[in-house]
Amino acid sequence: MFKLGLIVNPYAGLGGSVGLKGSDGDVIRSEAIARGAEPRALQRIERTLQIISNFKDQVETFCFAGDMGEASSRAAGFITHVIGEAEQQPSNAQDTCAAARLIMQQNVDLILFAGGDGTARLIADVVGKTQPVLGVPCGVKMHSGVYANAPEAAGEILKQLLTGSLVNVVERDVKDIDEDAFRNGQVRARFYGTLLVPEDSQFLQQVKNAGTERDELAQLDVAQEMIDQLQPDTLYLVGPGSTTHLFLQELGLEGSLLGVDLLLNNELIAADVSAAQILAQLDNFSGPVKMIITAIGGQGHILGRGNQQFTPSILRRVGKDNIHIIAARGKILALNGRPLLVDTNDPELDIAFGGYRPVITGYRETIMYPVGYSAEGER
Repeated sequence: MFKLGLIVNPYAGLGGSVGLKGSDGDVIRSEAIARGAEPRALQRIERTLQIISNFKDQVETFCFAGDMGEASSRAAGFITHVIGEAEQQPSNAQDTCAAARLIMQQNVDLILFAGGDGTARLIADVVGKTQPVLGVPCGVKMHSGVYANAPEAAGEILKQLLTGSLVNVVERDVKDIDEDAFRNGQVRARFYGTLLVPEDSQFLQQVKNAGTERDELAQLDVAQEMIDQLQPDTLYLVGPGSTTHLFLQELGLEGSLLGVDLLLNNELIAADVSAAQILAQLDNFSGPVKMIITAIGGQGHILGRGNQQFTPSILRRVGKDNIHIIAARGKILALNGRPLLVDTNDPELDIAFGGYRPVITGYRETIMYPVGYSAEGER
């Protein structure tokens, strides 16, 4: 039997769609729920377990009761051992650490955990480099390199382990940012440690890279080209990132570095909006709508990391042909041929958004580059 430790942070990523840029802390969690946010971690961990459902007679899980792991394991049909329960409801960081400690005592082969960078930090504090782990990405900010590209990608890595494939176990960095500073438009990321992770270049996401001064100069060319392509009486949904922020600054607008802004006729009509606010604007706007997004350096994600305000329903209304992707050439070259990635929390939509897409990489410079479904790796 393959002994699988299972830890779920059921509230990971709760603040994404409502523009809170994180879910750490009970106050933020309560505010996110008050704004109408819906938990998505349980759905995503179940998508991972579904990939290995044919191996349920070969896998036994060790987890905490309820939505910290038991519910997902039983729903997938695995032999489930409940070894404890959360002391707080809803569960918190202390419960995650307690689950990791007790699971370690079961001598499991791998700990599968669902959460964001904050969850990875907690796992690193308890596990260190003594136990292989693998993360299912559920958070808003995903700087760490211990997560699969998507829930299904985590399932594919597990499938390789279960079928006896040779899978290297490597050290990957755990990074996290100051969420309070992040909400104020400041990115303060730091290294917290390393975890042992089964490596697969197709399915494991990379650590997020910061830009360089040279990148910023190239971004100016990208910004100018995007400005030249703006159309009158068109509503633009401008996603987060340094490239898109510089584009707004070149228009003489401040905007929000880490939020979604709305642009119409070169004027900012709303800043740092939530998914609900975007939908309300779309309902009241009768003209064409387009979206401007950029890629996360090193990882290549264009949807599903830091811009969860773009929900599947919004993306369907905009349509993939109305999405502008802007990224300096150096950011694309750093991917070493790996595709840009989408992880919208809707597998069918992810597949639909795949294929070769135009990417603005400089002034009067647009390339065709593959956009891949995160669970399939390189296409």
